[in-house]
Amino acid sequence: MNCLFCKIINNEIPSKIIYRDDIVLAIDDINPQAPIHKVIIPTKHVSTLNDVTQIDATLLTSMMQTAMMLAKQLKIADDGYRIVMNCNAHGGQSVFHIHLHLLGGRHLHWPPG
Repeated sequence: MNCLFCKIINNEIPSKIIYRDDIVLAIDDINPQAPIHKVIIPTKHVSTLNDVTQIDATLLTSMMQTAMMLAKQLKIADDGYRIVMNCNAHGGQSVFHIHLHLLGGRHLHWPPG
């Protein structure tokens, strides 16, 4: 498989993994959009949010729980943080392996910019 995140998961591409368990891993985003910007990736390849099945529902729960845990560890939980998940090209997805972005460390305006 020629998936960037699968290669990171399989240690084919080096990356600073900040959290890992059997279901998800978390890394620093290589193009951070906030002072804290982590990417949370399930170890199972699922291309887009549209491809998640009922069997995969636990992946989404684990991704959210990991985001909340990291937000607390990184001391952004009380001030607030943003979780973003993009789906397909028009939704901004550039790596076709589902993942969450955890952003925080400053006031995040909406819409961004």
